[in-house]
Amino acid sequence: MKKIHIKTWGCQMNEYDSSIISNLFLLNKKKYCLTDTPFKADVLILNTCSIREKAKEKLFHQLGRWKKIKEKNPKIIIAVGGCVATQEGKEIYNRANYVDIIFGTQTIHRLPNMINEIQKNKTFLIDISFPTEEKFDSLLEPRVSKLSSYVSIMEGCNKYCSFCIVPYTRGVEVSRKCDDVLFEIVSLAKKGIKEIHLLGQNVNAYKGETAYGGICSFSELIELIAEIKEIKRIRFTTSHPVEFTRKIINVYEKVPKLVNFLHLPVQSGSNRILKLMKRGHTISDYKKIISELLLIRPKMQISSDFIVGFPGETKKDFYKTIKLIEEINFDMSFSFIYSPRPGTPASIMKDNETSYSEKKIRLDLLQKRIRKQALNWTKKMMNSIQIILVEGVSKKNISELYGKTENNRTAYFQGLSTMIGKFVKIKITNTFINSVRGIFINYVN
Repeated sequence: MKKIHIKTWGCQMNEYDSSIISNLFLLNKKKYCLTDTPFKADVLILNTCSIREKAKEKLFHQLGRWKKIKEKNPKIIIAVGGCVATQEGKEIYNRANYVDIIFGTQTIHRLPNMINEIQKNKTFLIDISFPTEEKFDSLLEPRVSKLSSYVSIMEGCNKYCSFCIVPYTRGVEVSRKCDDVLFEIVSLAKKGIKEIHLLGQNVNAYKGETAYGGICSFSELIELIAEIKEIKRIRFTTSHPVEFTRKIINVYEKVPKLVNFLHLPVQSGSNRILKLMKRGHTISDYKKIISELLLIRPKMQISSDFIVGFPGETKKDFYKTIKLIEEINFDMSFSFIYSPRPGTPASIMKDNETSYSEKKIRLDLLQKRIRKQALNWTKKMMNSIQIILVEGVSKKNISELYGKTENNRTAYFQGLSTMIGKFVKIKITNTFINSVRGIFINYVN
């Protein structure tokens, strides 16, 4: 039996892809098993993201550590996949010729066959092509170990923001067939899943083919998922302001199962910077979406993405971002200093010579502002009644259970193990920045 070790870096899509890889190998339990220990593995798989800074350097540092393992056991197979693999291609092998396989974001389903080929012929293999629909067709019956599950509904992006590598590493937008998505969710529901988290690089651009030759929009897909009785909560990541249509906004009125929490990246509070980023929307466009959502869902909480120090960003531009953060009252954020991704238009833009230390100061100011607002949002939950999907027993206190609120806070409370997997109401008695503590009130029907 071959032992497989999978290391994952990146977004929810990378995590989802790694779960697909796990499924592929566990399909043949007589031949493969998973291990958390790289030293015990026969196959080492690195699934990488290229969005964040120094992703390439991080990759080669990890490969350097695995090289030492392979020197002790030359039979070990090393495979590199994900966005960095698609971006760098054979350059990875040129720098680390002990790597056996390089696979792309759309060829993970071919990995078991590639490993079999390496075991037979011992020759380097690379496949970073873009057979997206073939990948979707190869998705396996989901394995369930939790109460909440990611479901990929589309891949790729057509927006080509000037800073973003995704269209080059994930390809253009390709949507899964509507019936395939629904079949997977029904299968998950039968296995005990209560919460679905829809995934895509630009999830609200979904246009899935129906069995009758029509096209299902993202808003229509949400309504169809909501009809599945066992699914009690629906989330999605990541959406784009340009395609956050009126129909999607209206769905929040029609579908109570959609949570009161939305991640909608804006990137900057300056229209000048948004234009350089080629985002395709203005600050007023963004504010209009939020204001219309709040008319329908007054308790809606918003999180976003922010890039600090984009080429040409001045202090004035930055403080416009801070102003927007305060106006929208964002709850959470993913924020980082801009770093050029090779091959993107922004990578050749001239910076205004803002020092890196100044960019770090700006990022710190932004993150402190967000943390303050997040803490205020959590404090507002004090004495409120929250609906919790109970996920399990607390690792820190076996007399307590834990679960997630709609706004992504981890909630702790004393309860019985029979509550696990059910929705309960708790009254919040204590609050922290990312978690709350409460007392059990009753079950949710």
